Amino acid sequence: MARIKPQALLNQSKKKKGPARISATTIFLCNLVVLVIILSLVATYRHWSQRSKNQPGSGLSTFEDTADSFADSKKYDLPGYAILNTSKGYITVELYKDGSPMIVDKFLDLCQKGYFKGIPFHHVIKHYVIQAGHSQGLGAAEDWTTKGKLHSRLATSPKHEAFMIGTSKTRDSTGFELFITTAPIPDLNDKILVFGRAVKGEDVVQEIEEVDTDEHYRPKSPVGIIGVTLKREI
Repeated sequence: MARIKPQALLNQSKKKKGPARISATTIFLCNLVVLVIILSLVATYRHWSQRSKNQPGSGLSTFEDTADSFADSKKYDLPGYAILNTSKGYITVELYKDGSPMIVDKFLDLCQKGYFKGIPFHHVIKHYVIQAGHSQGLGAAEDWTTKGKLHSRLATSPKHEAFMIGTSKTRDSTGFELFITTAPIPDLNDKILVFGRAVKGEDVVQEIEEVDTDEHYRPKSPVGIIGVTLKREI
């Protein structure tokens, strides 16, 4: 058996232990992968950091915001107008959903139940107010007439103007009384709960105001509301 010389063994060992060469392409690709990972981490951090700034507070505040948004959307979905079909013509009423939400809710509920179908204007006070409802008593309006002559000498505000829609502040078993003013009334908001205003059909209100009445302000010939149509917009 041939003996291998020591010099040949040394040279052979050096060849086996020599380091493997890494190509420039491999180095470039590795660096590129590392760079992409770093950029992704930075972008993720910035996204969550910005989101936390835009939504401060705990999960409770997020829930409250959601509840408020739901309430606002529900209010937006409610009809904003009511068209009164009367025996003299149509009166379009803008409802104050923000200013008088509870009264508007009750009014809308009664409209959907058909409460105002066939309801009469049982009292008509010329240059003052017309009143519709199932009550046969004049109620608060009787007291208004004793003070109403002063209204021309008093300053008015939007709530004191003509063609405002309201209901009685007195809660009784007679149901929902509907008032439409035909002239500015001083301190109107102290007399009735205003929840809307006639934006069309003012001439119809004036025509109802001109009907003949007896000494108790009751119309001599029937006049009333035939029905009510609710609309979100007009």
